[in-house]
Amino acid sequence: MDERHIYEDYIQTYRINRKNPLKILLSFFKGYQKRMFLTFIFLILKQSPVWVIPIVVANIINVASNPDSKSYQEIVILAGVALVFIIQNVFTTYVQVKLFGKVIRDIELNLRSTLTIKLQELSMAFHKSIQSGKIMSKIMRDVENVQTLLYMSVGSLLNIVLDTTIAVVVIFIGSPMVLMFFAAVIPVAALTIYRFRKPIRTNNQEFRREMEETQAAIAEMVEMIPVTRAHGLEDKEIKRMQSRLKSVSHTGYRLDQINALFGATSWVVFQAFQILCLAFTGSMAYLGKISIGEVVLYQTYFSQIVNQVTNLINLYPILTRGVESIKSIGEIVDTDEIEANNAIVPLNELKGRVTFVNVVFKYEDGSDYILEDFNLDIPAGTSVAFVGGSGSGKSTLLNLLIGFYEPTEGRILIDGVNMSNIDKKEFRSQIAIVPQNTLLFSGSIRDNITYNTCNVTDEQILDVLADVGLLDMVSSLPEGIHTKLGEHGGSLSGGQRQRISIARALIRKPKLIIFDEATSALDTASEKLVQKATEHLMQQCTVVMVAHRLSTIKEADVICVMEGGRIVEKGSYEELMSKKGHFYALKKLQD
Repeated sequence: MDERHIYEDYIQTYRINRKNPLKILLSFFKGYQKRMFLTFIFLILKQSPVWVIPIVVANIINVASNPDSKSYQEIVILAGVALVFIIQNVFTTYVQVKLFGKVIRDIELNLRSTLTIKLQELSMAFHKSIQSGKIMSKIMRDVENVQTLLYMSVGSLLNIVLDTTIAVVVIFIGSPMVLMFFAAVIPVAALTIYRFRKPIRTNNQEFRREMEETQAAIAEMVEMIPVTRAHGLEDKEIKRMQSRLKSVSHTGYRLDQINALFGATSWVVFQAFQILCLAFTGSMAYLGKISIGEVVLYQTYFSQIVNQVTNLINLYPILTRGVESIKSIGEIVDTDEIEANNAIVPLNELKGRVTFVNVVFKYEDGSDYILEDFNLDIPAGTSVAFVGGSGSGKSTLLNLLIGFYEPTEGRILIDGVNMSNIDKKEFRSQIAIVPQNTLLFSGSIRDNITYNTCNVTDEQILDVLADVGLLDMVSSLPEGIHTKLGEHGGSLSGGQRQRISIARALIRKPKLIIFDEATSALDTASEKLVQKATEHLMQQCTVVMVAHRLSTIKEADVICVMEGGRIVEKGSYEELMSKKGHFYALKKLQD
C-alpha cells in the first residue's frame, strides 16, 4: 500500500472514530494481520518459560520432599523440560521483537507521513493560525507517544493477559479456594486505577499543551536571536523563557508526583496481598490440604498476577499520554481546512495572461476589506509593478494570484480560465516566486537553486548565476556550485542569499514570475545586477512585482499605485512621473 492510500485510510479512520481513540488505535494495524498473528504465536513461545518454570519447581520440591515415593529421574526429566523452554526463549524473543518491531515502526512512519501530506494540503490560513513549534511537537513528540502506546499496549497487555490467564487456569485446577482468595486483588486494582484516572489524564493534557507552547516559543526565540542581540534584549528574553520553562517544569513535576504516588500505592497494596497469600497458602499446607510444592506454585503464580496487575496499573499513565497524543494528532489529521483545488478545467501550458475581475477580499477573521472592486488585465509577457503604502493590499494581491487565498467576491482569470477551476499545483509548477524573506536550506548552492527542479545542467546554473551577478563569487569558492551553505544560507550575505533565491526562480524558466519586494535586502550594486536580470526576464514572461524601491521598476510596462485596496493611479514610469500625482509623491519621498 503506497503513502497516498495509507494517508486516505488514516484520514477516514480519524473522521469516523474521532471520539473513540481505541478504534483509531486498532485501525493502525490494518494490513498487518498476518504479521500480528505470527507475533502472537512467537510471543506465546517466548513467554512459555514463565508459565512452565513454576510448575517444574513445584514438582521438583514435591519429589525432593517425598524421596520414598518419588524417583530421582523425575527431577532430571523436569529440569530438562525447563531448560528446553528456557533456551528456546532466545530465538523466539528475537523473532517476536523483529516481527512486532517492524509493524510498530511502519505505523510510526505512516503517521508521520500522513501528517506531512496533510500539512502540504492545508490552507495558508490554517498555517498562519498555528505555530510551527506546535506542528513539530505533533509530528515528533506525539507520534513517539503513540508509538510507545502501541508497543506497550500490545506487547505488555498481551503478556499481562497471557500470564494472568495461565496462572488463573492452573490455580483453578489445583485449588478453587486459593483462586477465590486471589480474586480479591481485582477490585482493589480497579479502585486504584479509578482513583488516579482523572488527575493523571488532566495533568497529561496540561503537560502536552505546555510542551507544545514551549516548543513553539523556543522556535521563535531562536529565529529572533539576531533581533534580540541587536537591541540588547538578551536578559529580558532569558527571563521570558525562564518563566515559561519553569511552568513546564512545574507541570511535569506535578505529573511525576502523581505517577509516582500512583505506582507506590499500587505496589504497597499488592505487596501486602502477597504476604497475605503466603500466609494463606502456608496455613493450607500446614493443615495438609495442599503440598509444600503447591505453596511455592501458588505463591509464584500469585506474584505473577500481582506483578502483571501492577504493570497494568503502571501502564495506565503511558496509555493516557498516548491517547492524548492520538487526540493531538487528530487536530491536524481531522481538520477540514484544506486548500481548495478543483482542477475542473485543464490549464495545459501556461501563457501568462492574468485578469482580475471585480475582486473583493477580506480575511475570515477580519471585518475590513483588504481589496475592493479590484480590476486589472495583465496581458501575457507584460511586466506590472504594484506600489503603495503599507496595508494598501499589495501582498494580499500576490497571495491571491499564487492561490494561497480565494477571493471573497469576483474572479481571477489565468489565460481566461477562472483560477478556482484550475489545478493549483499545475499552475504553480509553471510559475516562480521570489519572496521578500529569503528561504534557503543547509544544502549546496546547486541544491538550493535546483530545489525540486529536475534535469538541470551545471551550465544552466552558471548562466542564471551570471544573470544575478553571483558567477564570480561562486566560481571563487573551492567547490563552486557544490559548496555547502549553513542553516538558512548563513554563510552568505543578505544580498547573496536573495540573489540565490532569484536564481532559483530563473532556473524554472517560468511563464509567470512574482517578485515580492525581492530587492529590498540588496545593496545598490547588487540591486542593479538583479534589476538587469529582471529586465531580461520582462521580455520572456509575465512579471508581477511588488516594489518598495521605486527605482527598480523603471522598465515595468505598467506601474499600479495602490491605496485602500484599489488602484488609484496607473501608467508607465515616465507617464506617472509627468502626472506628478501619487507615484510622483512616493518617488520624491525616496529621493
